[in-house]
Amino acid sequence: MSTEYMTLARSSNQARGLAQYAIDFIGNKFADPDKSVFDKVEQFHVDSVGCAIAALACRMNAPIVLREEALSYPVTDAAEGAACFGSSVRVSPEKALLANCSAVRELDANGTNFGYNPRTGYTRGEFGHNDFYPVALAASQLAGFNGRQTLKAMICLDEIRGRLAEVFALKDHKIDHVVHGAIGSAAVFGAVLGASVKQIESAIGQTVAHYIPFRAIRAGHQLSDSKGASAAISAEVAVMSVRRAMRGFIGPSDIFRNPQAIFYLFEPPGKPSESPFDIELATSGGDFAVMDMHFKLGLYEHQSAGAIQGLIDVLNANPSLLEDVEKLKKIRITIYEPAFSIIGDPAKRDPQTRQSADHSMVYIIATLLRKAFTTKQSGWRKLILLPEDYNDQALHHPLTRKLMEKIEFIHGGPDYDTKYPDGIPTTLEIEHKDMGKLSSGLVMYPEGHARSKSANLEDLLEHKFQQLASLGVSDVSELYDRFTSLSSKSSEAIAEIMNFEIADVV
Repeated sequence: MSTEYMTLARSSNQARGLAQYAIDFIGNKFADPDKSVFDKVEQFHVDSVGCAIAALACRMNAPIVLREEALSYPVTDAAEGAACFGSSVRVSPEKALLANCSAVRELDANGTNFGYNPRTGYTRGEFGHNDFYPVALAASQLAGFNGRQTLKAMICLDEIRGRLAEVFALKDHKIDHVVHGAIGSAAVFGAVLGASVKQIESAIGQTVAHYIPFRAIRAGHQLSDSKGASAAISAEVAVMSVRRAMRGFIGPSDIFRNPQAIFYLFEPPGKPSESPFDIELATSGGDFAVMDMHFKLGLYEHQSAGAIQGLIDVLNANPSLLEDVEKLKKIRITIYEPAFSIIGDPAKRDPQTRQSADHSMVYIIATLLRKAFTTKQSGWRKLILLPEDYNDQALHHPLTRKLMEKIEFIHGGPDYDTKYPDGIPTTLEIEHKDMGKLSSGLVMYPEGHARSKSANLEDLLEHKFQQLASLGVSDVSELYDRFTSLSSKSSEAIAEIMNFEIADVV
């Protein structure tokens, strides 16, 4: 089926437009998306579940703290609550999704988007992640939705946040990327729960006017819990705003054209009666934003994926390179902005926490090399980065630290910058005592990238799920079955989907 679109013109009230779109999309006013879209969002959702289970099983601080917070808000009527991962207890929905979004995001290993749509020319390249599925799931539990309805809510949320990422680059103004997800969360949660257009507009207005997180949460030499929990906290306040609007609270209207709100304020439009951009949204067919989102195949910042692919390619082509680590003279990585500034930040050459290490290019590549030299193996499956690769012992492993000193990080300039965000343009070179200079060549579309031509993705994602989920559950196959084939699952199955046991997590 060819894709059909609707455009929310910059001259219109786009907050109301997003509200009406979500109501109509979830209410089946449009033809269904293609099966490929349902399959893709389910793939991203299952991947996020594996990440969440691992974070909880490893008792990562923020997910555990926020889970305990959620469990302190039980509801007396189960029909008015939602559940946390691995629990049958119904709690206030904004607290359940706070805990669940935090668990999904904590390991920084789930999906990514880069806001790039050459078909429309909207290529602002804002980051974003598939962190917000717990919003759709909590809303579905409240509304009694079945699995297919739940997937549609997830598709809708990804469509809104994904298209906003194409037209407005929050990072250019030092605003955290989770704002787009918060707007999508308000629209979708409200639509599922039967809120009116005016109520959803009010909730979006509250979210943008009262709760804008700046990138201060990601600044500093060593990152805090705020970095991983940012999406969760923004989702919480978005849903809280919906519930408040449905009780009668009136927030700012027409927020995209409000002269004092972030969009108009930071990027003044051509006319006072406009916002800075149009928003195009798919209504049916196959060209939904989720189809251009990217998978991570382990625990790493996605902008390092090109260097990881380059390293694996060099190792696969030169297996004898792993015979003697002492013959490795230098590793040179050439990359684009903004990756050079974010994961090449000099402050991250000495990471002391996982949150800093998984955003440190030198640590990521040195750890992969350490694992390769130790095991004499290569490839995405063998070198997959897991929570154990970021514990205290791994962070200070002497071989890793030695290899980190050999890594040189270079900004490739316009030749690389212009190729992002279409791809992740990276070149990795190794200088070897005997073998001379070995180069990956330019890597654009590594494994997991939406434009990668590899046929390995499904196998690698299943391996990743097995590795992560097995940290917390004894029967990974049962867990996988629980969260797959959602299109055929009943509302009763969705209601009980979180009711499973995670080891050592109450």
